[in-house]
Amino acid sequence: MTTWMVTGGAGYIGNHVTRALLASGRQVVVVDDLTSGWLDRIPAGAQFIQCSVAEREALASTMRAHRVDGVIHLAAKKAPAASIRTPLLYYRENVVGMVALLEAMADAGVDRIVHSSSAAVYGTPACNPIDESALLKPESPYGETKVVCEWLVKAQSAATSLSWIALRYFNVAGAGSDSLGDTSVNNLIPMVFEALRHGKSPQIFGDDYPTPDGTAIRDYIHVVDLAQAHVAAAAYCEDHITGKALNVGRGVGASVREVMGVISGVIGRDVNPVVVGRRPGDPEDSTAATALIHEVLGWKAEYDLHDMVASAWSAWGAQHGR
Repeated sequence: MTTWMVTGGAGYIGNHVTRALLASGRQVVVVDDLTSGWLDRIPAGAQFIQCSVAEREALASTMRAHRVDGVIHLAAKKAPAASIRTPLLYYRENVVGMVALLEAMADAGVDRIVHSSSAAVYGTPACNPIDESALLKPESPYGETKVVCEWLVKAQSAATSLSWIALRYFNVAGAGSDSLGDTSVNNLIPMVFEALRHGKSPQIFGDDYPTPDGTAIRDYIHVVDLAQAHVAAAAYCEDHITGKALNVGRGVGASVREVMGVISGVIGRDVNPVVVGRRPGDPEDSTAATALIHEVLGWKAEYDLHDMVASAWSAWGAQHGR
C-alpha cells in the first residue's frame, strides 16, 4: 500500500483528491496551513499535519515519519486577477514554495510528484482546443508561476530520478457531496450564487470577445472527475518513471452566457446577469485537447456542465440555505 502526501489537502480540490485516494486503497497524509482550507473537511482516514509548503524541514520530517511514497502538490495561490495586483506574493507562495517542497522531497528520498498546474500556462492560445505542445505564454503572474513550477519539476527530474506528472487544470466546478462545495469568490459558479444570495445581479466580465455570443469561453471540469485524474496520475507514477504535462478538461467549451443559462435552468429562475468590463488576464477562449491524458492515463471526464452546476447548487444550499 502506497502513501501519498497531499499539500493543500484541506482545500476544495484537495478535499476531493484526498477522498479519491483513500477510496483507491492508498494512505494519505494531508499537509495544509489552513489559510484557505477547512480542518473539518479532512476525512478521518487521512493523517493531518498543519504546516506550510515553505517549511522544508517539517515537510521532510513528515515524509520520513509517514514513509511517504509520492506527493500531490495542490497548495498554491490561484487567482489570476489577484496575482496582477500582488505578483510578489504569488511568486513567493507558488515558486518559493515549490523549491522548498522539492528540496524536502530530495532530503526524504521521495521521488514521485503529481503537480497541480493550470490552463493559465497557455494564455490566449493560437487555436482551440489547446494541446500540450502549445506555446506557453501566460498572461498573469499566476500563470507565470505555474510555468516556472513546471520548469522546476522538469529540471529536478533531469538531475535526479524524480518521476512527475503536471496536470494542467481547466475550470474546475461542482461538488462530490453537499459538504464539499466550492466557496471561492474567484470561480464563476460560486460567484453567481454569492451574488444571488445578496440580492445582486451576477456579473459577466466582458461581452466584446470574438466569440459567438461575445463572452469568454472556458472548458469546465467536474471536481470529482479531476480527483480521479489525480488518482490515475499517482498510479502511473507508481508504475513508471515519467515526466509529462497533461491537460485535464472535457474538451468542450462553454461561454459565460451559456453557463449563466445552465445556472438559470438548475435554480429555476433567470439569474439576469449584468455586463461589466473585462478582467485583466482573461483569454477569450480556453478549451482543452484531451486525447493525450486519455492515451497515457486512460482517464476521461464523465460529468457534464449540468452535473457540475446542479451539484454545486445543492452544496451551496446545504451551506447557506436558500
